[in-house]
Amino acid sequence: MTETEATANGITAKYYETESERILTFDNGGTTAAIAQNREGYAMLKVRPTADGDELERYYGFDMALDHAAELLGVSPHDLPVPEDAEDMGM
Repeated sequence: MTETEATANGITAKYYETESERILTFDNGGTTAAIAQNREGYAMLKVRPTADGDELERYYGFDMALDHAAELLGVSPHDLPVPEDAEDMGM
């Protein structure tokens, strides 16, 4: 499994793929959020509190999923770093 990482504004983002999903996680000093999408890249994005946590909401657009993840972290969506490999998530 290849993992890419980006850090900005005290937030660390990690992107990786499992057998079934593309996962983007964020960590802001121990507070976490995750965005998941199927490997084929055509399904809605699922926002979770952690990579393997229960789904909180689904979104078509990456921007909306980032907004929700930022809300969970207590930061602005503009503060979230996004690794290059994850930039094409969403429909």
